[in-house]
Amino acid sequence: MAISNIRTDEDPILRKKSRVITSFDDKLAELVEDMIDTMDANDGIGIAAVQVGALRRVVIVMDPEFEKPVPNVLVNPEIIWYSGVQCKLEGCLSVPDRSGTVERPTNVRVKYQDINGNHVDREFEGDIVRVICHELDHLDGILYTDKMVEEIFEDDASGGNDRGGEEDGSQCSVAEAHYPEGLEV
Repeated sequence: MAISNIRTDEDPILRKKSRVITSFDDKLAELVEDMIDTMDANDGIGIAAVQVGALRRVVIVMDPEFEKPVPNVLVNPEIIWYSGVQCKLEGCLSVPDRSGTVERPTNVRVKYQDINGNHVDREFEGDIVRVICHELDHLDGILYTDKMVEEIFEDDASGGNDRGGEEDGSQCSVAEAHYPEGLEV
């Protein structure tokens, strides 16, 4: 078990674009294992390789809707379709002591490779979509604070209101199905 240091928002590596993975070998398996150990040790539900200092296009995401979630390893992931909108509270291991609402899709279709290099095309829905989008942003040097609709301070999130959970969407736009630019459908 290897627990790596989490890079925080003042570290310039988090603003760099991660590189495509071409070797599906023991080094990748070791990186993924270290990422899972680091995420678990920090009570995370997702982590990108860049957060542990590796500029590689791999993320680990957990489905927060499951009582005992299983790590999903996405190598070279790319969102090829998304729809809907959800506006919920997010935080980040790399941005400690801050949180805010972020607009994300409710459904995504992602093409990626698994840890062995096999190609996968899969649709996701629910809260895991938020985790996937958050982690994929890291691969392109984007932090959730760049997309934050509203910052939520500890006083706002405690007692008396529902800001710690699902937002009412009043500050979120309505999204239709979207195919990224240049994608042939």
